[in-house]
Amino acid sequence: MKVVAINGSPRKTKNTATLLEKALEGAALAGADTTLIHLYDLNYKGCMSCLACKRKASKWVGHCAMRDDLTEVLEQIMQSDVLLLGSPIYLGDVTGEMRSFLERLIFMNLSYEEDIRSYFMKKIHTGFIYTMNLNKDMVDRFGYPYIFNTNQRLLSEILKGTSEILVADDTYQFDDYTKYAASKFDEKHKAQVKAEQFPADCNRAFELGVRLTSM
Repeated sequence: MKVVAINGSPRKTKNTATLLEKALEGAALAGADTTLIHLYDLNYKGCMSCLACKRKASKWVGHCAMRDDLTEVLEQIMQSDVLLLGSPIYLGDVTGEMRSFLERLIFMNLSYEEDIRSYFMKKIHTGFIYTMNLNKDMVDRFGYPYIFNTNQRLLSEILKGTSEILVADDTYQFDDYTKYAASKFDEKHKAQVKAEQFPADCNRAFELGVRLTSM
């Protein structure tokens, strides 16, 4: 089994990356070879709508014709068995890097034909980890489940595997809250969540890695 994790956060040691690493630990325990890729280390763009992957008899069907730092990553994912994605929520959605990545991953496999939904020939199970400052009530009230469920549906339909969601909310954002103009957030409450809830989120991520790798 090959498991690839994609970190869509600019931070390599904070909430999103930590949860991805825990998921990879679970996957490794289940016997998988694991790889972690940080999108912010790469130089690439989102889909340019060249439509090479939609031309009849094109060699690019199921592959992206753009050549950049994401080219090898996409090919590596196509050879994997499990794909783990992680992104913080910025301004109501995943990060720009993650969104551009998803455009490239999904569109190259998406079919415009009536009787074909996806050109992908095998099956990849996926898990998407989201981290955010908002608490659970606000997550639901502001409609974030629509974003989560839309990504889940696309990943399941296009990559043809099981797709799961893990949301870690009310996260601890700053190393020292006193240094930032952020009076909307209660540092004591955030510290309590970090001490009590985030370890449970890490356990859920670990179990996600085990579960998807064991399918």
